[in-house]
Amino acid sequence: MAASLRTISFQSTVRPNKAKHSTAACLSSKAARQRNLHFSVDIKEVIGSESKFLFSPGLGRRSITPSAISGSPGTASSMVSEDTTSLLDSVEVLDLNGKAIPISDLWKDRKAVVAFARHFGCVLCRRRADFLASKKDRMDASGVALVLIGPGSVDQAKAFSSQTQFQGEVYADPSHSSYKALSFVSGVSTTFTPGAGLKIIQSYMEGYRQDWGLSFEKDTRTRGGWQQGGIIVAGPGKSNISYIHKDKEAGDDPDIEDILKACCL
Repeated sequence: MAASLRTISFQSTVRPNKAKHSTAACLSSKAARQRNLHFSVDIKEVIGSESKFLFSPGLGRRSITPSAISGSPGTASSMVSEDTTSLLDSVEVLDLNGKAIPISDLWKDRKAVVAFARHFGCVLCRRRADFLASKKDRMDASGVALVLIGPGSVDQAKAFSSQTQFQGEVYADPSHSSYKALSFVSGVSTTFTPGAGLKIIQSYMEGYRQDWGLSFEKDTRTRGGWQQGGIIVAGPGKSNISYIHKDKEAGDDPDIEDILKACCL
């Protein structure tokens, strides 16, 4: 990624954010709406810095408009094979107290939106957490739980939960067994893509930061950090998975309306 070692510029038509931030107020001016704005971003700072950034909730972060995140190239389907549900039946995840819980118990007696993070330090996963939590009121009104699972340790899960103040439940999957059961993709080619690079830049511009400490802990580092995740809507019932989205690349968020249709209608 030669571009990662120098400053690049790109054009983006910015739609004003309704959040009450000075930057958003500036972008909402008539002049800003009528022209393309130019941004210059130092990619070394974004993804190649040796500094260890920690995400600080609310610090310089702009609110997310989920409807703007669409056109996902990922795979969304309501078809989940019996083999997959059978494999999931033997998968366990750990809660923040380190207690092992069969993953299907998370939706056995309720409906749940379950997000699978790339890893707990991932900047794009922190953005995804807010992307989903922004609609938690709709989920609560429909009796739907919001859950996030990450491939890492309980300590990493605790750090993620503390740093992001995620409004849902957080679980750790140290063995990556749920990712294997759901056949989520993994590999360098799914991580370093032009689309993922632009989404990283967008996330940094919105105030999100990668936690390099979590990203380079032994388990994440030895597995390469190339794991991709996804989102499912499941329950009630252990084998009832009504929606599944498999990320094809890092930051491949589905349309939030598709998730809400699956969980809350």
